[in-house]
Amino acid sequence: MLCITHDRTDPSFNLASEEYVLRNFSDDCFMLWRNRPSIIVGKHQNTLSEINVDYVRKHQIPVVRRLSGGGAVFHDLGNLNFTFIVTGEAGKLVDFRKFTRPVLEVLQKMGINARFEGRNDLTIEGKKFSGNAEHVFKNRVLHHGTLLFSSVISDLSDALRVNPLKFTDKAVKSVRSRVTNIRDHLKTPIDVLAFRDLVMDHVMETKAGAVPYVFSPEDLEKIDSLVKTKYDTWEWNYGYSPDYGFKKSIRYNGGFIEFHLDVKKGFIHDIRIYGDFFNTRDIKEISDLLKGMPHDPEKIMGQLRDIPLGEYFHGIDSEEFIKGLF
Repeated sequence: MLCITHDRTDPSFNLASEEYVLRNFSDDCFMLWRNRPSIIVGKHQNTLSEINVDYVRKHQIPVVRRLSGGGAVFHDLGNLNFTFIVTGEAGKLVDFRKFTRPVLEVLQKMGINARFEGRNDLTIEGKKFSGNAEHVFKNRVLHHGTLLFSSVISDLSDALRVNPLKFTDKAVKSVRSRVTNIRDHLKTPIDVLAFRDLVMDHVMETKAGAVPYVFSPEDLEKIDSLVKTKYDTWEWNYGYSPDYGFKKSIRYNGGFIEFHLDVKKGFIHDIRIYGDFFNTRDIKEISDLLKGMPHDPEKIMGQLRDIPLGEYFHGIDSEEFIKGLF
């Protein structure tokens, strides 16, 4: 088993490295990695319905889609991620208990009574500190999980807080749980990097044939290429979302506006605008302008930059208008 640790904290790079190893390596692999503050959404989720768009824009938090299913999670440098990529028999690849066992063993050696609960969670005293997901490619499985060690829980909550009434779709929805940090249960304080080393040492000691591996310059070049063509693209992170309907109402100085959108493959297929506002120009011109646009705040802001919105909706500015669309 190849055991990989690196210090890159770019979420796009880290998710691309998983796919690269999954598709190009024949050895079993284990990886430990961290992301700077970011939101990672499941493969089958509607990205916008999982994130607090205003918070994400304000704090410039990257949002990246992963290969595996499951719910959206917030990562920061206090969260340690682990990945197993192994070859196995068809029908026997998915095994959440098997791949989380090494983590439980480390924590139990540290005197923490951690448990596997439900379908794919690890808990301490009934609170979740690890969520896990898997993706199968041919005869190989990618299992990865989060380990909340010293994450800022308030940031996690704020970044993922969203109004579910705005969206109608069939996408997989995240289920929020009460969470805890591993650090809060330690008898002897250590930091996240020391914990990372303990986990890696345990895997190296318990997995037959485990050896360290460092990404080669060729590996890094191919991973960076995958970042540029996939994991850093709007098409993958937002456009891949299932079709959905969106509805939101806003009140501003000039009145009330209600937006209804139909979005297909991330693009606005249809938009209807209602309200008690006053206007001097036909709002159909705005609707026509937005049809076919990506449902993306930055791109829509660019489209409307030179449009006199106040003539369509008296008293509104572009920032207020954009808030109604997300």
